[in-house]
Amino acid sequence: MRINDEYGKLPGSYLFAETARRTKAYEAAHPDQDVIRLGIGDVTQPLVPAVISAMHAAVDEMGVRETFRGYGPDFGYDFLVNAIREHDYMPLGIDLAYDEVFVSDGAKSDVGNIQELFAPGAVIAVTDPVYPVYVDSNAMSGRAGSYVKDRWDRLVYLPCNAENQFVPPVPDRPVDVVYLCYPNNPTGTVLTKAQLKVFVDWAREHEAIIIYDAAYKAFITEKDIPHSIYEVEGAKEVAIECCSYSKTAGFTGTRCAYTVVPHSVKGLNSAGEKVELNAMWKRRMSTKFNGVSYPVQRAAAAIYTPEGKAQVQAVIDGYLKNAQVIREGLTKLGMEVYGGVNSPYVWLKVPSGMDSWSFFDLLLDRCHVVGTPGAGFGPSGEGYFRLTAFNTLEKTEEAVSRLKLLF
Repeated sequence: MRINDEYGKLPGSYLFAETARRTKAYEAAHPDQDVIRLGIGDVTQPLVPAVISAMHAAVDEMGVRETFRGYGPDFGYDFLVNAIREHDYMPLGIDLAYDEVFVSDGAKSDVGNIQELFAPGAVIAVTDPVYPVYVDSNAMSGRAGSYVKDRWDRLVYLPCNAENQFVPPVPDRPVDVVYLCYPNNPTGTVLTKAQLKVFVDWAREHEAIIIYDAAYKAFITEKDIPHSIYEVEGAKEVAIECCSYSKTAGFTGTRCAYTVVPHSVKGLNSAGEKVELNAMWKRRMSTKFNGVSYPVQRAAAAIYTPEGKAQVQAVIDGYLKNAQVIREGLTKLGMEVYGGVNSPYVWLKVPSGMDSWSFFDLLLDRCHVVGTPGAGFGPSGEGYFRLTAFNTLEKTEEAVSRLKLLF
């Protein structure tokens, strides 16, 4: 039996598996230390009451013959799909067809699986630094080429750094697919509608497709920052949008998300004919996925009720307060800090003379604080470091106090 050799080209372990391994080893060697985690983007606040109430009611339904449900619709129950259309898109002036919305078990799953729609030889572009799943999923399918030093030789990298205000350039060579994530993970930065329109216009001109990860849109606080790429004229012709309830409603352990694939987004087959990606995604979903459970979809729909909206917004505001504490605290220390305004992520420049993994070890050893090295997000991430706002306010303030003592 032959295996997929592309897996053997992957460098080391997945980024967050490596940070978890180092943290676990440190805690084993220092059991008395109180380690504060500001690394992986996992939430700490419990599900809000409206969500819990809806989930309990749905579980009760599953215990009665008359209301029990087996396999659900492949692409989502009507009540959730219509709530998404009505609450997430109609207020933005975006009209989506019912069958353009696909409910799934996570945006990570969708952005990792969407590459199955691309040809093996498709050229992929990613912003750099980048959420690792975009890169690794394509590398596993052979599109990334070989890993040489700190990068893949077939990927097109679009560098984002302080020098270009973290605004990626459009690709300077032919590209089939470009991944964009805004508000951005890991940098916490955003693009205005005008800046995003540059990419939409480029994709339309070059017959390319944009995979747009909007998992953090609920954290946007400033005006002129689009909550959906479809706010940009022409985007429904070239963009697939992935959204998540993980950070919006604390569903990291509950698992629910959705992806929008407009009928107007098309690619070319080997005969040069245009094919709807919507139809391809339907085929892929119905073949490899049995849908999100009924109680979880009822729970997700509850965040669109008046009570649910208010409760979820209060949690988001709390995380944004944490981001403010981190951002302002590090700024007072004289550090270069980005993000943390429209995002739960704060991106900082590591002290001169250090690399990002050395900074990780320093914070863990001296401050007992866990973050994420920028180098793990791509070559342009070296020299930077990510902290998340997903701990409690008390722990966040304590972490910043420890950094103040160190620096």
